[in-house]
Amino acid sequence: MKRMGQIMYLHKDSYAEYQKRHNNLFPEMRKALKEAGAHNYSIFLNKDDGMLFAYLEVDNVEKYNDIAKTDAAKKWWAYMEPLMDTNPDKSPVTVDLDEMFHLD
Repeated sequence: MKRMGQIMYLHKDSYAEYQKRHNNLFPEMRKALKEAGAHNYSIFLNKDDGMLFAYLEVDNVEKYNDIAKTDAAKKWWAYMEPLMDTNPDKSPVTVDLDEMFHLD
């Protein structure tokens, strides 16, 4: 199991809509995340600047990264693209963080 931390960037006028959409996560996206081995997934917002911090645990990083090839992820990215900073393929701009400390 690998703990992962990521930063993404939400547009300041999109906080409520972002949360609304995640509260109604597409069933196919939820299924794709589970099939990719993601669990214990949380996203936190810094309301001052729109920075999102995502924490998740994955069984296998390579398997999890393959989620980008799924139709579910591509559909979700297109749906979320107006709310956040994105790449040309509509995936969110993401900064992967290195774990520096962990306490069980």
